[in-house]
Amino acid sequence: MEQRRPGLASRLLTYLVPAVAASALWAAWLGWDQHHDVQPDGSVTGPYEAWQVIGLALTLLAPVYWAVSRHRNAAAALGVPVGLAVAAAYDWSDDASGLFAIGVGILLLGSLAATAAVSAVIASVKRGGPPTVAVAE
Repeated sequence: MEQRRPGLASRLLTYLVPAVAASALWAAWLGWDQHHDVQPDGSVTGPYEAWQVIGLALTLLAPVYWAVSRHRNAAAALGVPVGLAVAAAYDWSDDASGLFAIGVGILLLGSLAATAAVSAVIASVKRGGPPTVAVAE
């Protein structure tokens, strides 16, 4: 029996779903918090709290798992970082210094490395762990 290759629309969808999900999750977790907090000692923190970033990272596991479960590790590893980069660029673009572009680039590279690693781990767990090597005695 011959297996059918997925069509272009199906392949594109596996890239778009993680990207759109990542942008939506960015908006849900980070998009609403736009002010910096001034501490009693005068230092400034924010605009994001640690719990927001942790929540974003944990919920991003869902679109990564979705793509990996469809044997689209590249879609998981590329879709999520692109979605995050688009959301961050939109969110940070009001920075007059223009340094937001560096932040977006760092976010893109870091999330690419993280989602590639997580995709590999999920794929390995789904297929039953890393392959074993027989050792001759």
